[in-house]
Amino acid sequence: MNVFRYQAIDSQGKRFSGQLQAESRGQAVAQLQAQGLLIVEVQALQGGWAVLLAERQQISQPQLVRLTEQLATLLEAGQPLESALALQARQAARRPQRELLERLLAQVKAGEALSSAMIRQGSLFSPFYISLVRAGEASGTLADALAQLAAHLERTQAQRAELVSALIYPAFLVAGVLGSLALLLAYVVPQFVPVFSDLGIVLPLLTEMILWLGEALARWGLFVGVIIALSGCCCVFALRDGRRREQLDAWLLRRGALGKFLQGLDTARLAQTLGTLLEKRVALLASLDITRQVASNRAMQAALGKAAQDTREGTSLALALARTAMFPELAVQMIGVGEQSGQLAAMLLKLARIYDKQNQTSIKRFMAALVPTLTLVMTLLVALIMLAILLPLMSLTSNI
Repeated sequence: MNVFRYQAIDSQGKRFSGQLQAESRGQAVAQLQAQGLLIVEVQALQGGWAVLLAERQQISQPQLVRLTEQLATLLEAGQPLESALALQARQAARRPQRELLERLLAQVKAGEALSSAMIRQGSLFSPFYISLVRAGEASGTLADALAQLAAHLERTQAQRAELVSALIYPAFLVAGVLGSLALLLAYVVPQFVPVFSDLGIVLPLLTEMILWLGEALARWGLFVGVIIALSGCCCVFALRDGRRREQLDAWLLRRGALGKFLQGLDTARLAQTLGTLLEKRVALLASLDITRQVASNRAMQAALGKAAQDTREGTSLALALARTAMFPELAVQMIGVGEQSGQLAAMLLKLARIYDKQNQTSIKRFMAALVPTLTLVMTLLVALIMLAILLPLMSLTSNI
């Protein structure tokens, strides 16, 4: 993603500026035009320092969750929207939060809706966030919509944090395993080469292979590491192309247990988002367009876009999803039942809970098996290296 600074004029003739993230300048212009803004200037922030500075001026997701919770609490307590925003602005500890709240307050005082004021803040508020706020404003349940938003954001953040936390220990373990093996092969094993040469004994095939691998790693290890790092950078750069990323994601979905797990993760995320939007009376087609942006898997994102197009032409959502062959059969069946019973939103939220539980169970089982497996692999590899070193010595002592 690139960061763009823009200046625009709204429908009331007011000029303002802001920042947003987009793949290209054309996409940034399209986002602003979709908001009904007259564009004055769109300029990319050049250089890494400018991008970092722009990101530091934005508030983080945990801070956004807290701001949303506080605003919902104040509105539920009977505070008018302007008073609630003013109170939050006075109590904000960090400058980006205070400036954000002050901008929202100024625009609300000027007669704009809160959702319209949020649109002006660039990419800080997602389409999902703005749609729920707009639905709450239309139904007179803004406090409830904000509370639901806060709960949704907090749940999403907790799931992401849980997954990251679960992978921290295995990541350190893998690094320790690879580091230990590299140390043994690159520095310990080569020390025995002159010893075996002086003894003049015939080396077993295993010992010759380990000695050759150790010498190769000691001589070419740094070069190989640089090649691997450069290859990784090239792969990351290549995957910035949407078509390549979609092909990779589609390939991953076909990889057995891994594919089912990734499919379950996105299914839960999509069902939760779509169900929440429909529960707030957001139109189905608009909800599908918003939900599509939530998908992390580009293949499922494209499939959902195709399903949205088929639904726009009159096809039922369940049938449209089934045609893509990208979504689990259980999800398609439950969505079909929800459509027939007129309870699609409730069925989607139930579907999200089902897949959340399945994903948590899969993560726990994976973690329970991963750590012992890595420990066993490291033990076997170290034992193999030590055996390769000891075999010639054992052969020498047996001949004495």
